[in-house]
Amino acid sequence: MTGGAGFLGSHLCDRLIADDSFVLCLDNYFSGSKNNVKHLLGNPNFQIIEHDITLPIHVEVDEIYHLACPASPVHYQSDPVRTVKTNVHGTINILGLAKRLKARVLQASTSEVYGDPEIHPQPESYFGRVNPIGPRACYDEGKRCAETLFFDYQRQHGLAIKVARIFNTFGPRMQPDDGRVVSNFIVQALKNRPITIYGDGSQTRSFCYVSDLIEGLVALMQTPADFLGPVNLGNPGEFTMRELAEQVITLTASKSTLSYHPLPEDDPVQRRPDISLAMQALGWKPTIPLSDGLIQTIPYFQKVLR
Repeated sequence: MTGGAGFLGSHLCDRLIADDSFVLCLDNYFSGSKNNVKHLLGNPNFQIIEHDITLPIHVEVDEIYHLACPASPVHYQSDPVRTVKTNVHGTINILGLAKRLKARVLQASTSEVYGDPEIHPQPESYFGRVNPIGPRACYDEGKRCAETLFFDYQRQHGLAIKVARIFNTFGPRMQPDDGRVVSNFIVQALKNRPITIYGDGSQTRSFCYVSDLIEGLVALMQTPADFLGPVNLGNPGEFTMRELAEQVITLTASKSTLSYHPLPEDDPVQRRPDISLAMQALGWKPTIPLSDGLIQTIPYFQKVLR
């Protein structure tokens, strides 16, 4: 698993080890953390290697979950060239490894491939509207190129691929300073600071709790060989930024107020997955509503801030 010490990767490590799989975790700790997997270090079914996937790696595995890439704007915009290299060079290295091993390989793609969409909700058939030269392009276009590479390797080399397009996901082990909206709002609320709302707060997102998302990834990896994806994985429940902020303030009993700021460049106005394909092909749909997920996430941030 590349990016195995990250937010999603560490939860996926837990899930696979619970199934008695042996997990080899690769991470360079750019946005991941050893703390996320420290509870696994004594487990005989777990091994971690510090490695940057922009460099080749030689290991022996049966399946590859390719999750390596910073996913929050704070991280992926801090070194955009590195982000592109991770998405392109890193993906080529992982696909080359999968080709040599004849291993099944899953790409953790993103809803960002849809950009600022003109179609709502977004089905997998929608090609997206992405600014190729904007400040988000290192991630958006990087992930789009990674999908291209996956499907070209499949067509040219018969590689067994799976592609998931992951929508906003939240839960414990998110970094408190990663700039994602859920972690931002919770940290600000717990500190009783003004909650930062960009634009007028009417823009929408859909939020999937991490355990639901992980079940979707595992289900996708287990699909028949002729099902490649891409497939949307996310919670179709849609909330405005104001609604999310108000829920967080209520659940944390915070004294925070809302503070409005200009909308960042290329920030999507609407984002919600059409999960019809996931329900049909994977038998998957999320089960944890936003409020329940927040109730499980807030104590983690309380502990981190202490």
